[in-house]
Amino acid sequence: MRKVLVVGGAGYIGSHTIKSLSKRSYDILVYDNLSTGHREAILYGRLVEGDLSERDKLKSVIEEFRPDAIIHFAGFIEVEESIKKPLLYYSNNTVNTINLIEVMLECGINKLIFSSTAAVYGNPEKTPVDENYPLNPINPYGQSKAFVEKMLQDISRSYDFNYVSLRYFNVAGADPDGEIGQKYRKATHLITRALKAAKGEIENLEIFGTDYNTPDGTCIRDYIHVSDLAEAHIDALEYLLEGNDSDVFNCGYGHGYSVKEVIETVKKVTGKDFKVVETARRAGDAPELVANNRHLLDTLKWKPCYDDLEFIIKTSWNWELNPKF
Repeated sequence: MRKVLVVGGAGYIGSHTIKSLSKRSYDILVYDNLSTGHREAILYGRLVEGDLSERDKLKSVIEEFRPDAIIHFAGFIEVEESIKKPLLYYSNNTVNTINLIEVMLECGINKLIFSSTAAVYGNPEKTPVDENYPLNPINPYGQSKAFVEKMLQDISRSYDFNYVSLRYFNVAGADPDGEIGQKYRKATHLITRALKAAKGEIENLEIFGTDYNTPDGTCIRDYIHVSDLAEAHIDALEYLLEGNDSDVFNCGYGHGYSVKEVIETVKKVTGKDFKVVETARRAGDAPELVANNRHLLDTLKWKPCYDDLEFIIKTSWNWELNPKF
């Protein structure tokens, strides 16, 4: 049985990936400090509480478990927070990843799946954007991930070390079975906030900027269902375990929806109306980010199942109405 250490596995994407790993009979160990994750979200495997800054503890866990590969989800992801607290993002997302890789090399573990982001592209002049597009992040969150990507590239050239970096576009939705879903200390994602507005938990839903150079003036994003993204991680993992070289893949569906289109779809799915307030642009937001996903489809043979905005929102709405934790 193949062993996988899932760092940050108690979080939103990590917990869905663990469910996918369990379906393929992997032996799973989760390492998480539970700062943003939830113990109840780990449906399979076992949990060790710990932080990537705790190098001795991390090394002890890796030496004892001896994973075949590590999947690294343990990063902060809020763009606005990163602008206010850049050092927090460079410390957690970049420095702590250095800690992880150094310990991996010390322990002879040489396969890593890294959670990256479309934010590394910044504000691309054309979309859909492919993996060869120059990295030009416009906020500390994206920069913290771009630093890691460059570091991984250099390390893989100098050591017996292979990685896959998955650049997420906008992740949304919840487990279609309703067992797990998104629960953050503070809801910042558009779909989640719109659903909370539909429930009456948020008085006003804000649109940050209506004067972008897009058809309706609002930002456009490529929304990928979290369960499809989880499967992309398994495909990437098996790609590395088969002995393939390091690579980078965009994770999205290849088409986008505007903020206004998402809001209208939320209202349609929920049958609820709610107040929407148009306000100024938010620092660090690109007008449009859509993935060119051909490399993912062709190389990993990824087969998405949930490329439907209404379905994505329905699974999120079901979770909002019936959360298990």
